[in-house]
Amino acid sequence: MDNRRIAIFDSGLGGLTVAKYLVEKMPNEKIIYFGDTARTPYGSKDVETIRKFTIQICDFLVANDIKMLVIACNTISATCKDILKERYPDLPIIDVISPMAERVANDFADDSIGVIATKVTVGSGAYEKQINDLSPDTKVNSMACPLFVPMIEEGVRDNKILNPTIKFYLDNFLWDNKVDSLILGCTHYPIIESNIRQLYPSLKVLNPSKETVKKIRSYLEEHDMKAARPPYENMYFASDMSDSFINMIENIDPSSRARFKKFSGTV
Repeated sequence: MDNRRIAIFDSGLGGLTVAKYLVEKMPNEKIIYFGDTARTPYGSKDVETIRKFTIQICDFLVANDIKMLVIACNTISATCKDILKERYPDLPIIDVISPMAERVANDFADDSIGVIATKVTVGSGAYEKQINDLSPDTKVNSMACPLFVPMIEEGVRDNKILNPTIKFYLDNFLWDNKVDSLILGCTHYPIIESNIRQLYPSLKVLNPSKETVKKIRSYLEEHDMKAARPPYENMYFASDMSDSFINMIENIDPSSRARFKKFSGTV
């Protein structure tokens, strides 16, 4: 048993989709979350800048006596996982790409796979590499959708704006590549998953946030690290406290026992 918190972090509020599933599926576990909302999006930034920001955030989280670090960001998973494993060799680190790649190889290997993600994630080829390492014959095509993250961070939910933007990116991509299954390769994208499903009802939509929580659960069980119900609450930090961020936290923790505040350190 290990009652220490699980740390989850992202470039913004997208990683809260991972936190939401974890809180639902593993209510005994307590989390500390960090969203770098002041500097989002990461998906169009230089890789060295992303790594610098990531180390700043993770040093803060690790100082809070955590038992696991969850990279709830595809861009950071694609660019920083190895350096984080080197920096914190004794800390279990779970990313969002590997669990999804394993699921595809096991259950969707015969499908034509599409991946939508940020420019950096697509440019890294991380999904193609990890899926094809496990299933060499699986067809994988990726496309960057750079407008999605800023729209989601700004709380744009009007279907008259969202749906044409989704169709702008996906109509030709899905058709040209005969996509059977679409990976939401950014943790922000599950927030618009219902729009995607409504627009493309025959499409199989794959959510890495859910697969990540399954991986967290299996790791904790295998290593006897599951928590009893500790007496403290979840904690949420952001580098800029937006209304969208607060609203999502209140949706995740409706009991209002969560603590959330603007981070005032050096990040």
